[in-house]
Amino acid sequence: MEYIIVIVIMLISVVILKIGLNIHIKDIKKIKEIGYDKELNKIANKFPDNKAICEKILAKLNNEKVMIEEENNTKTSLYIAISDKIIIANIKDTFTRVQTIAHECLHSIQNRKVLLFNFIFSNISLIYFIVSIPLIFLNILGGYIFVQIYIAGGLISYIVKAYLENDAMTKAFYLAKEYMIEYKEENEKITDEDIKTLLSKMEEINKIGIPFTNFYLIFGIILKVSILCLLGFIVSLM
Repeated sequence: MEYIIVIVIMLISVVILKIGLNIHIKDIKKIKEIGYDKELNKIANKFPDNKAICEKILAKLNNEKVMIEEENNTKTSLYIAISDKIIIANIKDTFTRVQTIAHECLHSIQNRKVLLFNFIFSNISLIYFIVSIPLIFLNILGGYIFVQIYIAGGLISYIVKAYLENDAMTKAFYLAKEYMIEYKEENEKITDEDIKTLLSKMEEINKIGIPFTNFYLIFGIILKVSILCLLGFIVSLM
């Protein structure tokens, strides 16, 4: 019975979070449409290539020791704390690329202990989830204890990850804005109107993207808890 109660609570939590954070599927589609807008990309292409932008922003942050690697086979840019490396994905056709790069650069100057904890704990949490599946299936220790442990671990993982992401997402806009304004002052091909247009659309995306990122992070935990509970419930009926 406890499994069903937890599943119901998880489902209700998703609905409440969706309402509270004002998440709509149509808004996510809107982000993709704006992100790949050809006119906006034409403006963004007036800026240097991704690696050059990354190097300049890192210099502004006094953190030039970070390795930079471009990976055209992935759509996700990220900072890897364990190797102190920024991987820039294939984002040349998105007008938000300056902000995306600024986001990863900001990750590189966050508290290293917190970054490493997030990396290690996230992987431990994932491994624990995978290991819990056969343990629950075998009904070891009643099975429910593994759900309880994962809920506690999942909350810790979410809080740390959300802290790091919200910090970077909030500051990335202003760092990108600062970079673009400075670049405009040195290059006549960029106009005030170009900067204004890009910043306006970035703000529009952030209003949707930041709440959605938080929803997505906690939804991943809720989904895994629900899977473990569903498995536990099925085993209890056998």
